[in-house]
Order: sequence, then structure tokens, then C-alpha cells
Amino acid sequence: MTITATPTPGALLLSPQDHTLIMIDHQSQMSFATHSIDAVTLRNNAALVAHAAAGFNVSAILTTVAEKSFSGPMFDEIKEAFPRAEAIDRTSMNTWEDANVIKQVNAIGKKRIVLAGLWTSVCIVGPALSALDQGFEVYVIADACGDVSLEAHERAMDRMVQAGARPITSLQYMLELQRDWARTETYDLTTCIAKKFGGAYGLGIIYAKSMFNAHEG
Repeated sequence: MTITATPTPGALLLSPQDHTLIMIDHQSQMSFATHSIDAVTLRNNAALVAHAAAGFNVSAILTTVAEKSFSGPMFDEIKEAFPRAEAIDRTSMNTWEDANVIKQVNAIGKKRIVLAGLWTSVCIVGPALSALDQGFEVYVIADACGDVSLEAHERAMDRMVQAGARPITSLQYMLELQRDWARTETYDLTTCIAKKFGGAYGLGIIYAKSMFNAHEG
């Protein structure tokens, strides 16, 4: 049987319109005990994800746990990306068990859920397994998550992948939304976010632009 290739994206690739991003418990107290990733990298990655989602008009839900009484505010970088969004504060460790969050999920009505947050083994595993059980497709941005140890983070990722979740990374998430440098309407958005939060990749863009006026498009 002959297979014919076509210049079209695969169905498993994310697009800005086909998913809901849920950012969970990127809060001060939760980050203090996070040791699978350093705090600076975690904040950069969370910021990159938030600014990419906001820039591409991705449906997003922000949620915290015990913000006023224990865990503290969500990272400023995330609030800056979504200045008009109000985070849903919960008591439940499993975001999927919070009725206010689920009300927003249903109002948005998209079958794909992308998760990022703290901690991986509790606050990400809970909604990931719950959403999968209810027929949603689930993606987890692994480097915008963290846990009390590398072991805890990795075993949580293993558990979710075994159940059907798809692991991705923060930079991969943004570049998958862009996907073609000929999309000039979001080119500057993508490269500006990369320059600010994209680490060495962002430095490379700054260097190439400054020295050679180079660009990908």
C-alpha cells in the first residue's frame, strides 16, 4: 500500500485554538520546597508558558491553593501575562475536584487540556488522571512543573505518561504554537518572549539579530 505525504501538521500537534491551559499553584510557598528544578528556571519557564499562551490567545485558567492563608500569591510573571484574569483559589489538592475550575473548563469546552504547576506528584497528577478518565486529551509541560525531589517529579511524569498524558516542555509549547516562521503576525511575539524568557536560545536570537540582522522567517 502506497502512503502519500502531504504538507499538513499532525493531529497530535497543539494549536492555539484547540486546548485549554491550566496553570496550577505557581506560588511562593509551593516553590520553597521544590527541588527537582531550581526556582529561577521554574519561574522563567512558567513565565514563557504564560506569555506565550496570552500572546496566542489560548484559553487559560489560573488557579491557586490557599493563597491568603498559606501558599502566597501566584508568580508575578504569570499575573503580568494575564492582567485581567482572576485566579481561582481552591482548598482541594486536585484541581479537577474544584467545581469553579470545572465550570470554566466546561464553559471553554475544549477537549485538550495542557497542565503546568506545582507539585507534579499531587497538583498535576490529580487533574491529569481525572481529565484522562473523563475522556480529555492531556498534555503536561514538564519543565514548568516541579516537585519536592527529582524522584517525585520523574515518577509523577511516568505515571501520567503511562495513563496517556503527553509530556512537552515550555519552549516546545511556544514554538509549537508558532510552528511556522512565515506566520509574521506572531513572529515578533514569539521571538520577544524567547529573548526574555528563553535562556540560551533567547541569547542566540539577540546575538544573531544584533550582529547580522538575522531572522528565521
